[in-house]
Amino acid sequence: MPDRVHRAKVSPWLPIAAATLAVAAGETRAQEWRFGVTPYLWLPNIEAQGTADAPPDGGEPAFEVGPVDYLDNLDFVLMLAGEARRGSWSLRSDVIYLDFSNQRSAIKTVSGPGGVVEIPVNAGTTSSFTGLEVQATLGYWVVDQPKRSVEIFGGLRYLDISFELDWQLETPISLLPQSGHIEQSAAPLDAIVGANARFGLGDGKWFVPLHADLGTGDSSLTWQLSAGVGYTFSWGDLLFVYRHLEYQHDDGELLESLALSGPALGASFRF
Repeated sequence: MPDRVHRAKVSPWLPIAAATLAVAAGETRAQEWRFGVTPYLWLPNIEAQGTADAPPDGGEPAFEVGPVDYLDNLDFVLMLAGEARRGSWSLRSDVIYLDFSNQRSAIKTVSGPGGVVEIPVNAGTTSSFTGLEVQATLGYWVVDQPKRSVEIFGGLRYLDISFELDWQLETPISLLPQSGHIEQSAAPLDAIVGANARFGLGDGKWFVPLHADLGTGDSSLTWQLSAGVGYTFSWGDLLFVYRHLEYQHDDGELLESLALSGPALGASFRF
C-alpha cells in the first residue's frame, strides 16, 4: 500500500487571527492601571521678600537661606511624588513638607521708597521656615514612544508657608532698624498648566527628563522648571534634576516673592 502522507491544513486566516489577538492583548495592557512612586530629596536654596514695619515708611527685606545652613537643624522633611496611568491619561501628585528653625540666614537687600539698599554685613540673622506644597494634575500623553514622550497637563498647586526672621545688622540703615523680628505666612491656591517630557540618549538607558509649568490664582504668578538626567533599571528610574519653583505676589503683600531652587535626587519605582 502506498504510504499516506497526512498534511495539516493551515487556515489562511490564522496569521490574521493571531495578529488580531496580539493587538487586542496590547490594547488590554494599555488599558490596565500602572503606578509609580518617587521618593526624593530636594535641597533648595530659599529666597523670600516680605514687608517689615520699620521707620520711616517700612522696608521690604529680602533674605536667603541655603541647605548648608538648614540641614543641621532640619526638624522634618517629606518629599514624595506619585503617578497613576491608564492608556494615554495620567494622574500625578507631588507633596513636599519642609520644616527648619533658628537657621543662620542673610538679609541681602532692603527695598523701600528710597530704592534698594544692599546689606554689607549680617552680624546675626536667623530664620525659621515651615512649608507645605501639594500639587495634583491630570495629564494626557500626546507623544508616547520608547525614546521620546511628551505629556500636557493641568491641575492645582497649593502652598502653605510661614517663616520668621530675626535680624541683627552691623549698623542701622534708613529702611530697617539695626535689629528686629518679622513673622509672615501665605497659603495661595493656584491653577497650573504645563508639560512633561522625556528624551532617550542614544541606544542606552540614559534619558533627559524635563518639566515646565506656570499658573495663577491667589498668586500673581507661579512657575516651575526642572531638567536633569536619568537612568532606567528593571524596577524603575534613578533621577537627578535641578528644580526651580517660584511665586510672585502683588506689591504690598506680606510675602511678595518666594523662590526655591536647587538639586534633587530621587528613585522612581514602577508597578
